[in-house]
Amino acid sequence: MFAVCLYVMLLTLSPYTPRYRDRVAPPGVMIRPHINHSFLISFKMSDPQTWHRYVENLKKFLEAYDDNVQEAKNAVCTPGDYFIQNTEESAMKRACQFKRSMLKNCSGLVDETFGYSAGQPCILLKMNRIIGYRPGYETPVTVDCKMQKGNESAIEAIDFYPNNTFDPMYFPYYGKLTHENYTSPLVAMQFTVRKNLSVPIQCRLNGFGIINNAQNDRFLGRITFTLTVTD
Repeated sequence: MFAVCLYVMLLTLSPYTPRYRDRVAPPGVMIRPHINHSFLISFKMSDPQTWHRYVENLKKFLEAYDDNVQEAKNAVCTPGDYFIQNTEESAMKRACQFKRSMLKNCSGLVDETFGYSAGQPCILLKMNRIIGYRPGYETPVTVDCKMQKGNESAIEAIDFYPNNTFDPMYFPYYGKLTHENYTSPLVAMQFTVRKNLSVPIQCRLNGFGIINNAQNDRFLGRITFTLTVTD
């Protein structure tokens, strides 16, 4: 009897849409470069051997965002509007273009070292994918970064590329079965921090429906990492 009940239940499940989407938490976030599960980015700007692995990690990650790849596979969308696709659940979905060149100084195209050779490292921030989720409830979700603890003056400057928002046009995500060309939108952050000092930084999402202060999940709507740049 149990096997029959289980079989009937499985027949009601869709491979394309989670059954209980209303129970899915708001998004967590992750950064690149991310090497060996570490959130410490430490290097000597005058020694390429200390920052080469970060640059290679970023280059590999951004291959899917190359302009020619995006132009060949993905659509030009309308900023500010969700990209709703009212098609059959199993139909293949279009994805909006997010070109690598949009990241400007953090694209690896303007500066192949992503700022690491100059001691101004780029770090990419992405939201975790959640099927059907529409962050911000029609308004862009923004990103801010500050010292987690210590003197705020240790962060001398932050530049955001293409800006500090996640545009609604990149949402919702329809899942890997039908949204195969989807590339998550990114916010690139280029930091200038005080040299020869460990600088703990927390970057947060902000917007309607976003949770960034949960005590039991340090990746929910925020992420903390440490930058150490030496001369």
